[in-house]
Amino acid sequence: MNSTAISEWKVRRITKAGKAEPGFAGPGHTARKVFGSDNFELTNPFVLMMDDTLAFQPGQPVGEAHPHAGLETVTLILEGSLIDAAEGHLHTGDLAWMTAGRGIVHNEDVVATGHARILQLWVALPQHHRDEPPALQIVPLQTASVRNESGAEVRLYSGRAGELESPTVTRVPMTVVDLLLQPHARVWQAFPAGQSGFAYVTDGRLTIGDVPLRAGEVGWGAGDMQAASGATIVAGDQGARVTIYAGQPIDESVMQHGPFVGGSRAELAHFYQEFHAGHFVRIRDVAVAKP
Repeated sequence: MNSTAISEWKVRRITKAGKAEPGFAGPGHTARKVFGSDNFELTNPFVLMMDDTLAFQPGQPVGEAHPHAGLETVTLILEGSLIDAAEGHLHTGDLAWMTAGRGIVHNEDVVATGHARILQLWVALPQHHRDEPPALQIVPLQTASVRNESGAEVRLYSGRAGELESPTVTRVPMTVVDLLLQPHARVWQAFPAGQSGFAYVTDGRLTIGDVPLRAGEVGWGAGDMQAASGATIVAGDQGARVTIYAGQPIDESVMQHGPFVGGSRAELAHFYQEFHAGHFVRIRDVAVAKP
């Protein structure tokens, strides 16, 4: 796509990830809340995001089984690896895309292999997708759409990046791209009409357009709602890594309570009832797709 032919995808506000705090999985787990669900009108369709670091012994369990419904989780292994009985051995750069739909129990049998850093994003499902059966897609880095250009490695997990197009199936139209940039590397990233979202800098410094960002900062951006847009990303003196998530906002009321996302308190209560009645599918019984 010609960068001179479309409008600019601009960073309009900047937030910061929270401080690293003890995580739910016990000693050795630290968690940073990149953002939460308290301002969904500003983050739509994204509910929350966590940046987790594990310093576990190989074979140590990671958390316990728990339910989800009404959302999708997008889990990217930034560093290290995990072994999940359902999802397989996830290595650095691998991504797991889980659609909870009407209800799933996951994290049933996950163990560490040592150090790992993981990003997990929650995406709200539109009402007409919240009653779908659960689904799971694994995108290994070795089969992901990747391009290398002038000091930049572009890893595409959903949507398009240059001439690359990801086969990942998403209920909410999304662009997900992880950029590993050497010093002063420059990349152009395009977005379809109507997609807004954020760039989370996990290492180094960079600029998006004329807006500087550093590690731990989140640049929230948007383009033209009626036409395609794009942004120029330039790494600083030490290089940078940034993961960009953009999606089509949901034009409906959405709320989150615990592990569930719904359109009303009644719908959230229904999810709890279904879970306690034993009607949720276990992730080990969900077929794994590899786009």
